Amino acid sequence: MTQLEELVREAEVKATPQSAAPQPAFMEESDDDGPLYAARRNIYPQSVSGFFRNIKWAVLGVTLGIYYLLPFVRWDRGPDAPSQAVLIDFPNRRFYFFFIELWPQEVYYLTGLLILAAIGLFLMNALAGRIWCGYLCPQTVWTDLFYAIERFFEGDRREHMKRDAGPWTVQKVAFKAAKHITWIMVAWWTGGAWVLYFADAPTLVKELASGTAPFAAYLWIGILTVSTYTLAGYMREQVCLYMCPWPRIQAALTDEYALNVTYRYDRGEPRCSVKKSEQLRAAGKSAGDCVDCLQCVHVCPTGVDIRGGANLGCIQCGLCIDACDRVMEKLGRPAGLIAYDTDLNIQARREGKPMMFKLVRWRTSLYAAIIAIAGGIMIFTLATRDSEGISVIHDRNPMYVRLSDGAVRNAYTIRIVNKQLKSREFILSVDGIPSTLIDYVGLPPRADGRQLVTVGPDQTKEVRVMVTDYSPTPPAPSTTVLFSLIDIDSGATAQMRDHFFGP
Repeated sequence: MTQLEELVREAEVKATPQSAAPQPAFMEESDDDGPLYAARRNIYPQSVSGFFRNIKWAVLGVTLGIYYLLPFVRWDRGPDAPSQAVLIDFPNRRFYFFFIELWPQEVYYLTGLLILAAIGLFLMNALAGRIWCGYLCPQTVWTDLFYAIERFFEGDRREHMKRDAGPWTVQKVAFKAAKHITWIMVAWWTGGAWVLYFADAPTLVKELASGTAPFAAYLWIGILTVSTYTLAGYMREQVCLYMCPWPRIQAALTDEYALNVTYRYDRGEPRCSVKKSEQLRAAGKSAGDCVDCLQCVHVCPTGVDIRGGANLGCIQCGLCIDACDRVMEKLGRPAGLIAYDTDLNIQARREGKPMMFKLVRWRTSLYAAIIAIAGGIMIFTLATRDSEGISVIHDRNPMYVRLSDGAVRNAYTIRIVNKQLKSREFILSVDGIPSTLIDYVGLPPRADGRQLVTVGPDQTKEVRVMVTDYSPTPPAPSTTVLFSLIDIDSGATAQMRDHFFGP
């Protein structure tokens, strides 16, 4: 009997057979002050097939496929523009996502995405507990991949445990070496794929292969290789149990209507073998459907016995549901002894009342509304944002200058932004001060006070402007002036107000 089985058997002895539900280990009374954390033990999850396992395979394939291949997807943005669909261009301070281009001053879109991600996580938790942890979390996805590689080389649970307990042989060394080499290759490509999002992917791949890539690329590939290899290959469930804060946070966000992977003890208790249950039922006594086969424990990637109730280590992946359903199918009993359910439904079944699944409630509606509002605002601002911009900086020292003829001069620095991927011509004008002379420093003067400014594609340009007031009356201490920018081709306008200061 393995150590895991001994622990499970010991917990069963402590539980009362006829009780409505087995008491979780942390609720049992004990006179012994045990260690705060359980001793590290190897977990050998058994492979399983079924509905939830297929979902996890599909999520793994889609998410890793996107992560590894997306840097090589091309997107035509015109000449002199990067053709990579998703690119974080630090040198030029741009973020490209297909047809979307974000500038540094539009960092609020990143803030909006973080808000959507957080509320989306809250919504998932309110609906079905830790489904993020069980299906979408990067730690879960990569650990699943590493488990699959491990089973390929070292066999399933029993074979793997038997090999680890046996002596070292040439075959054992060969299998373990092949496993670790494959793990390192996956971890290396994980780090390599990440750096490809920060430069043109095909070009950087050639540079990496030829040894001419920047040192930062090799450094980050090394860091991510080591971290992926360590977290997915060795730490595994320890990340979920001790490192990740989400299991602690989500407990405060859930409620009694949230679906969780639940052992339906109203149907499963008292546990007994198949033969014993037949004898009890023949004698007219109660017998639960649980045959104590421990398949739900063996397939769990964190080694949790779901029959002990809610557990910090349960990531809600549903693999125990698949394992239990297979056993029930072989025994000719109904599936669903372990399922996504609530304690309220268990109590309702015991009282003969109908089950109730309340997915739409004030909590989920509020989360969905926040997501819809925040997403709608982001989409609206993205669709209606201007492709040109103007900002004005008034000289602060001195605020104004009085010339020898009595006129007052203010100086400004104008920054014109062209967010389109083509060169554009703008008309720049200043209004609000009568009897003014406007000097666009470095640009040819115009009689009407309006100035033609050319800004290159996806660039900004600074224009130095001197505004002089020649009115016979002294200027006010502060007068509002309007700086206007007009695109000659489209007529699009951007404006900015500032102040003209006098004595």
